[in-house]
Amino acid sequence: MRRRAFLSAAAAMLVPQGHAFAQPAARAHRIGLVSTVSAGANVDAFMAELKRLGYAEKRNLVIEARYAQGRLERVPALVAEVLRAGVDVLVVSSTAGALAAKQATATVPVVFINVSDPVGQGIVASLARPGGNLTGTTFGVAGAGFAGKWVELLKEAVPRLAHVAVLWNSSNAGSAAHIPEIRAAASKLNVKVELFDAGDARALERAIADIQRSPVQGLVVAGDPFLTSSRDQLVRFAAKRRLPAMYFFSTFVESGGLMSYGWDMNEIWGRAAVQAHKILQGANPAEIPVEQPTRSELVINLRTAWTLGLEFPAALLVRADRVIE
Repeated sequence: MRRRAFLSAAAAMLVPQGHAFAQPAARAHRIGLVSTVSAGANVDAFMAELKRLGYAEKRNLVIEARYAQGRLERVPALVAEVLRAGVDVLVVSSTAGALAAKQATATVPVVFINVSDPVGQGIVASLARPGGNLTGTTFGVAGAGFAGKWVELLKEAVPRLAHVAVLWNSSNAGSAAHIPEIRAAASKLNVKVELFDAGDARALERAIADIQRSPVQGLVVAGDPFLTSSRDQLVRFAAKRRLPAMYFFSTFVESGGLMSYGWDMNEIWGRAAVQAHKILQGANPAEIPVEQPTRSELVINLRTAWTLGLEFPAALLVRADRVIE
């Protein structure tokens, strides 16, 4: 047998019968995720939508996830760390995350979540045509009117309410934008507003101590990553002080808070997965319109209401999207 024929025959013997040569495995897509809070139900919703779209970790997907735990000053470093991992798409939450991503890269596509007024913040050129490497989902300026509804709904639940504490973070533009809406709604209802600023753990301890000494009859917690990461502490404080409290995110109510009114965050994170998928399939983020959520939700915790001695009006319970009993 000639040498060439022998080598061909030997190679054939090494290939299992009925099988062709294995094709190179498709490269896994790499998605970076930087959340200003921690992992939880929202990230679960993001991953569930990716799974529905055909992605699976260890098969065709790698997730580079980092969590700031409410410390906004950590976000730029986390964004830089994820970008160094060579991601195909970067997903960031909050205005702080979007601004950090915009400063860090002009080439890697970015999908942002939970950003208030991305046009006014200079993150995108317009909602219809973002024009750069960023697109995502926006609450609209100050959450599209939610801040005023917080006061209205809390007053409806607690008719005697005449003095409300508002916990906010003045260093967060989105949180700060809530304040004029809160003041306007409170003025119409003859409710006095007292502001308490907290952007870190030490400031929050001072704010809690000041609220404890104040004669306020209710509490509104404005949307903010740091305050969201302090959820359990705030819910415990409201229970101890026996304060009826209103929050932006339903996770507070699921942890024992009284009420929340805001966008359905699972929907928002699910839409972020769809936008990331479009980009991975070749779409240009400059031409993917920034979306606004379509579904808001009012969530009420009746167990907490009973603990506070409150009886919710039937009309309010009927309007609730979810009631925790």
